[in-house]
Amino acid sequence: MPWIWLTVAIVGEVIATSALKASQVFTRWEWSLVSMAGYAVAFYCLAIVLKTMPVGIAYAIWAGAGVTMVALIGIFVFGQPLDFAAILGIGLIVAGVIVLNAFSSSVQH
Repeated sequence: MPWIWLTVAIVGEVIATSALKASQVFTRWEWSLVSMAGYAVAFYCLAIVLKTMPVGIAYAIWAGAGVTMVALIGIFVFGQPLDFAAILGIGLIVAGVIVLNAFSSSVQH
């Protein structure tokens, strides 16, 4: 069950961050509300996850997946291209999350 809550937390954070960009520094109230609601959902669900999963592991997965998804939204929705260094860095973050999940005894499956 913690994986479902973590997935909801990640999706909430990605929606919130994307809406934050669309809010244009909180000048568009509808996107501002979406952003605030998304962060509220994300942090609430992450708090539930932290009851059963180590904070470092949960946060690494949450942040890594969020960075990757927000970067893809930046490319495809906001037209923000990434250079090689950015792609490499994001790839290393994803690799770190995979290593954590595949080899760490701290992760509870």
